[in-house]
Amino acid sequence: MQTHSWLASVLVFLVAVVIAVPLSRRLKLGSVFGYLAAGAVIGPYGLEWIRNTDAIAGVSELGVALLLFVIGLELSPQRLWVMRRAVFGAGAVQVLGSALILALIAVFGFHLAPVTASVVGLGLAFSSTAFGLQILAERRELQGSYGRQAFAILLFQDLVAIPLIAAIPLLSRHHGLQVASMPSWLDALRVAGVIAVVVVGGRYALKPVFRAVAKTQLIEVSTAVALLVVVGTAWLMQLAGVSMALGTFLAGVLLADSEYRHELESNIAPFEGLLLGLFFITVGMGVNLHLLERHPWGVLGLVVLLLACKIPALALVGRLNSRMDRGDGLRLIALLAGGGEFAFVVFKLAAEHRLLTRTQHQLLVLVVTLAMAAVPLLVLAAAKVPRPKAAKREYDTIDAGTPRVVIAGFGRVGQIVGRLLHARGIPFVALEQSIEQVDLSRRLAGTNIFFGDPARAEILRAAQAGKAEVFVLATDDPATSVRTARIVRRLFPNLRIIARARNRQHAFRLMDLTADPDDVVRETFYSSLKMGALTLQALGMGADAARTSVELFRHHDEQLLRDQHLVYDDDVALRQTTREAYEELQGLFEADNAQRAKANPGASSAASPPAR
Repeated sequence: MQTHSWLASVLVFLVAVVIAVPLSRRLKLGSVFGYLAAGAVIGPYGLEWIRNTDAIAGVSELGVALLLFVIGLELSPQRLWVMRRAVFGAGAVQVLGSALILALIAVFGFHLAPVTASVVGLGLAFSSTAFGLQILAERRELQGSYGRQAFAILLFQDLVAIPLIAAIPLLSRHHGLQVASMPSWLDALRVAGVIAVVVVGGRYALKPVFRAVAKTQLIEVSTAVALLVVVGTAWLMQLAGVSMALGTFLAGVLLADSEYRHELESNIAPFEGLLLGLFFITVGMGVNLHLLERHPWGVLGLVVLLLACKIPALALVGRLNSRMDRGDGLRLIALLAGGGEFAFVVFKLAAEHRLLTRTQHQLLVLVVTLAMAAVPLLVLAAAKVPRPKAAKREYDTIDAGTPRVVIAGFGRVGQIVGRLLHARGIPFVALEQSIEQVDLSRRLAGTNIFFGDPARAEILRAAQAGKAEVFVLATDDPATSVRTARIVRRLFPNLRIIARARNRQHAFRLMDLTADPDDVVRETFYSSLKMGALTLQALGMGADAARTSVELFRHHDEQLLRDQHLVYDDDVALRQTTREAYEELQGLFEADNAQRAKANPGASSAASPPAR
């Protein structure tokens, strides 16, 4: 009967996850909200399919420990040092500012004790790392100015969560008039001793162990050792009376610079996702829907109050960041104003150590869950707010004498051409439409680069394009480069155009506008040929044979490009010439192999690697 009950519970969990998580992702609410919603539906306050949440609480907490271990793996000292200003500057402003406002409201508005109010303020100051990074990745804004700022703040929140989780058991022993069963200095000494064991053991024992395990080349053993490290450090921390999260985090930090870091992450990832999802389901099962039903306006008022209290600190962060405009600041507020998953960990631990009553814990979990659910809606609303129009910078006044070469586009390709010309003492003028690229190139190289649109006639005349000998078209946008080539050909018919092509279709359109088809250079063609030659050599072919094969392919493909240029508007003709070209190329290689075999009868075919 017990086995049947256990299997039924597992079946309920799996069905809830399979239904709720994809639906939540489709609604752009994130997978975390799906787990929470699934737990709320099947839990004791919902359909009551699962009533005993304590039975899985211990297993689910291991998911948080694995999460903190992975966070520790990502926090190498070098990375923290590079991001120190954004992490410890803006992060401290957001967390401490929000926590101070929330703690003061908890003390004077809800009459909580100072220690409890501090824990509540810090817990509510956290934002959801899972929500934030997922939303930034989906919207492709992680590398933007506000995306990098949000990542730094979330990183600081993760760092703050570790000592807070570790401190709650110690704070509870001195809360109110409780007396600890052991003198405080003995507690501190025990905790320090266990931390020392973890640090010393992690530095001097873990790396040799992983080195020995790696030699076995057994994936299951590597996975078992990784789980052993996490569970073992968690167990040591629990013996010391400190949260196991601190131990797993320290173990991750100690292995952050290890050569086995990526292998550890890959081994831990499946267990982390499964157990962390289980943790969020158990949190969802603790969401008291009856409380929301009885006091809907009071609960929603607390959610609005939480969002409002976090806005001032986030607005200050946006104001202090010179790279963020007003729209970026609004998006930062929308992304980080909600609650975070570490709040569940903090409040659960505080309730277990009697810093919070059962009702207070349930109310805080409900408020944080609803605040997390509001984040995707706030982000969608903030995205619809139009960005303020930046002051338009006027194009530069071009005064660089009479260049022999004009370069349109000074990115990756244009810079290499410019450096070569500069080294040979050949005067040139570069035109670039990106203000950031212009400023960066002037600061680093001091070249004759100007902010201007090379597709505008007055800019080209100001750059003395009519007196130049060569026009290098290095812009990376196909439509822009074709438009520029068309204008240059019309204004300066005798100016030779050497153009960068993204692909074959782009090359065909540029070949219509250049005097010589060879002046159109496919941007990845020659690097791909180089990689092909290296691949043939790695497979056992001699260097001379590899070069011959690559040259044979290059001549054939360039001739094919010229032939297809004549019919590139005819799809049927393009497919026919492609099939014929493959057959012809195969015949050329076979003839080359036969010729080599005839010239050197004792050697194996150059086109095939030797038997291994």
